[in-house]
Amino acid sequence: MEPGNNTGISEFLLLGFSEEPELQPLLFGLFLSMYLITVLGNLLLILGFSSDSHLHTPMYFFLTNLSFVDICFISTTVPKMLWNIQAQSKVITYSGCIMQMYFFILFTGLDIFLLTVMAYDRFVAICHPLHYTVIMKPWLCGLLVLLSWIMSILHSLLETIMVLQLSFCRKVEIPHFFCELNQMIQLACSDTFLSNMVMYFAAMLLGGAPLAGILYSYSKIVSSILGISSAQGKYKAFSTCTSHLSVVSLFYCTSLGVYLSSAATQSSHSSAVASVMYTVVTPMLNPFIYSLRNKDIKEALMRFPGMAVLKGSRVLG
Repeated sequence: MEPGNNTGISEFLLLGFSEEPELQPLLFGLFLSMYLITVLGNLLLILGFSSDSHLHTPMYFFLTNLSFVDICFISTTVPKMLWNIQAQSKVITYSGCIMQMYFFILFTGLDIFLLTVMAYDRFVAICHPLHYTVIMKPWLCGLLVLLSWIMSILHSLLETIMVLQLSFCRKVEIPHFFCELNQMIQLACSDTFLSNMVMYFAAMLLGGAPLAGILYSYSKIVSSILGISSAQGKYKAFSTCTSHLSVVSLFYCTSLGVYLSSAATQSSHSSAVASVMYTVVTPMLNPFIYSLRNKDIKEALMRFPGMAVLKGSRVLG
């Protein structure tokens, strides 16, 4: 393959999970189901929060934004994969690949920043309960979300510009189901030293700093909970954090697992399969984690006409 500049590339090939024809209908049905569950589940949460005035609090404001980002996050990769399976094609245009990579990085960053902001919200609620309404004012909540968007956009723009400077071979096969940044850099024909340095530095800064903030918040939260005298008070305080802690653990553990496993095995196919955990499974599970463990959300969802009819049919049955 002869090297060519980036303007000479018109398309890439997304190899996906398997080339076996008999597995394609199974993959299509599986990912379509997970995609629909994710979109409907997160939309239901957004509608529940917006329709119930009792849920117009900072915690649910951040959770509404997280649900919206999760819908966008999974919509960046899965619809294109489903289209390719249905059309029996692996092609994605150069511009389409760059756009997919840009939005994937953007919504990944937003997920991280929003989870960090939510950890700060729980820290204020448990460690400074008397000052919670004074500290977490609507303008501050809006500012924190706005800053999350700005930092994510700038980071994604930087990474995309670095990839645009690379030259690729005439025919590029991406051993993944979407245009993932690391795969794009590895497949470049030109020097990738600067791109790799930017990618690793951004990963350490934008991944490590929020994680440190989350760990610090929860260290203070645990310390405050242990200072509560009654067992019931401890349980009530900790129960307000369990859903967020579950989502944070799921996101970070699956993300770290993907990159540690890919570094250990050096297998692109294994990395693609493992990536499903944080790109598809995590956004799908988030609505269940928050709704099943939260009485307020369950009550808000039951106020929908469709939910009320469903509940009534179960009682009659």
